[in-house]
Amino acid sequence: MNKTTLYLPDELHRRIRDLSRRTGRPQAELIRSALERYVEGERRPLPRSIGAGEDDHLSGQDSEDWLRRNWRP
Repeated sequence: MNKTTLYLPDELHRRIRDLSRRTGRPQAELIRSALERYVEGERRPLPRSIGAGEDDHLSGQDSEDWLRRNWRP
């Protein structure tokens, strides 16, 4: 596990501290749990290269057929 430092607004820090006291869970555990839920909910961006070579006249299948006919390893 790695250690990191967070700067929290006073109100958020107070709310986490109060929640920790009410639930008996350490503040660090509450923050880790919240961050895990947040990160899991984020969608991974698609690679930016998809569609970069898009052409109205040449399909992916056409280019693969061309490669099979013309490319010699």
